[in-house]
Amino acid sequence: MAEEEQGFVIRDRRASGATEPAPAASSTVKEPKQPTASSPESSQMPPSPPVTFSSFVISLGSSSLMLMGEQLDPHQAPIPVNLPQAKEIIDLLSVLEGKTIGNLTSDEQTVLRDMLYALRMKYVTLAPPK
Repeated sequence: MAEEEQGFVIRDRRASGATEPAPAASSTVKEPKQPTASSPESSQMPPSPPVTFSSFVISLGSSSLMLMGEQLDPHQAPIPVNLPQAKEIIDLLSVLEGKTIGNLTSDEQTVLRDMLYALRMKYVTLAPPK
């Protein structure tokens, strides 16, 4: 037995204020098809990995490194150095470290500690002496 694709109906009740919308205000919308392995959409974008605490820390750390002049992708144009914004991200990770004491796995704690160490050392080498 072949299944027929079902859509859903959207009724906008804002226009008239009545309990039943006018026929022109409703429309049937088909749900988008899920891409299959043979469709062009699936070959263009690989599935993204799930967001974890470690990937979040690495993402913030990468942003801070880029703001300190590191070029993570050689095909991308370099971003101008912005030390105050890089320090803000480092401070944010420091607050996160303090607020998550006792709530992280050993791997998550290691990622956070190592990222903070690397970012702080890079920042110290770039920051002008006070």
